[in-house]
Amino acid sequence: MDAYTGLQWYYYPLFAWSIMWTGIVLWRSARLHQRNWFVVFLIVHTSGILELIYLFYFAKKKLTIAEIKTWFRNMFLVKSR
Repeated sequence: MDAYTGLQWYYYPLFAWSIMWTGIVLWRSARLHQRNWFVVFLIVHTSGILELIYLFYFAKKKLTIAEIKTWFRNMFLVKSR
């Protein structure tokens, strides 16, 4: 049995986590015209750590927990017609 076989399932949530935060931070830095941050996030992949630091501390318009809650509420809320 390969030593890494049991650990492969850890990579999928980490990959999803990283892609989600990288996408958010690339979109937000582009919308706020922060070109240097955009280039850094496009090149450097830090599994979401640097992305979170940027979003909550360095962005011109900082991300709030209320904004994240709204995203998830809208994502999982079924709208009636």
